[in-house]
Amino acid sequence: MKVYKFGGASVRNAEGVRNLRHIVDGEENLFIIVSAMGKTTNALERVFAHMQKAETEAANEEIKQIQAYHAAIIDELWGEPTEINEVTLLFGQLRTIINDIKYRKADAELWYDTIVAFGELISTTIISKYLNHSGLRNRWIDMRKAFVTNPRHKDANVNIDATAVRLKREIEKSDCNVFVGQGFIGGAPDGTTTTLGREGSDYSAAVVANILMAESMSVWKDVDGVLNADPKIFKDAVKIDALNYLDTIELAYSGAQIIHPKTIKPLQNKNIPLYVRPFGDKTKPGTIISSEAERVKMPILIYKRDQVLLIIRSKDFSFVMEEKFGEIFHLLDQYRIKTHLINNSAVDLGLCVDASWHIDALIKALEEEEFMVEKIEDVGLLTIRNYNVELYERYVETQQHIVRQVNPESVRVVLRNAKFE
Repeated sequence: MKVYKFGGASVRNAEGVRNLRHIVDGEENLFIIVSAMGKTTNALERVFAHMQKAETEAANEEIKQIQAYHAAIIDELWGEPTEINEVTLLFGQLRTIINDIKYRKADAELWYDTIVAFGELISTTIISKYLNHSGLRNRWIDMRKAFVTNPRHKDANVNIDATAVRLKREIEKSDCNVFVGQGFIGGAPDGTTTTLGREGSDYSAAVVANILMAESMSVWKDVDGVLNADPKIFKDAVKIDALNYLDTIELAYSGAQIIHPKTIKPLQNKNIPLYVRPFGDKTKPGTIISSEAERVKMPILIYKRDQVLLIIRSKDFSFVMEEKFGEIFHLLDQYRIKTHLINNSAVDLGLCVDASWHIDALIKALEEEEFMVEKIEDVGLLTIRNYNVELYERYVETQQHIVRQVNPESVRVVLRNAKFE
């Protein structure tokens, strides 16, 4: 069994879906994980935002546009106006939620997960139907029923043992050897839909690979493989041929958009190689991530946007000791705030975190625990692994930095108004 994962950018239009069909052609014993098409998740987030504000008409208008976008893809794939009943049913279910459910703030994350999950359900339904239509027999799997998670909405953890039982049962009762399932989503024991965090489709694929003892997992992207920098930001980006698991975990932690940070462990536990391959040309080797690869020595540049710097100190200016750290990080976990850099002194603690709708609630909770908090918004985090003098002068010295951490192997800086040339 192989596991292939395709992201939303790859299947954003009919041409992308046809290319997916070309890539999987000739494969047997294949499990395909697919994300929502194009920017559908963003659009569904807008639907949810309208739901929060009781803007039913605006939410329905957004749904109408989402449906028209998918209908155009379907029509082009089939070469004529075509209705897929299962897709129509899914949009009907989405409208029922918007029109009939009385929203409560306490249920915000539950309804967020329920609504955004329709992106993956719709995309996989279309792709599964198209693969069957074009001669590749496959079975569509509802990962809300196959993936057992805890009820931590927006950032759920998968119970791999319980999931293994359900997923293998789905596989065994099928007479097909090709399967199509959704990334990013699962189901809690209470029957509600959960999501695994943004970009969680990579993790979905890794869990499937782990459970099915896959010979490999491949993530298909719009680049030739893993690059040492984002080419949209840094012009001199080059491909890395091979990475080991440790490098990949460290880079993901630093904010690199290589792979979802949780993805590596299920693969590493079963020593399953991960290939990052170019969606545009399946003959190219891409990048292999495995236990055999040596550590990367070339410079790697990672810039993470949409960050917030929190500077936390005790109101009595006492030292920030271990027990204070415990209180702070307990609250970070409670409010699901992801930290990417920690910088502490005798009296304060600096945290560079993802911008989140829970930030203000976290700050209020910290202030109730006798902390003072300064919030600096609209910052970015630059990490340079294996840096040299030229890179340091070019990308650090020329920037307006608020926090800077330097060690012999890497430099990390929190930047304001960053400009890279």
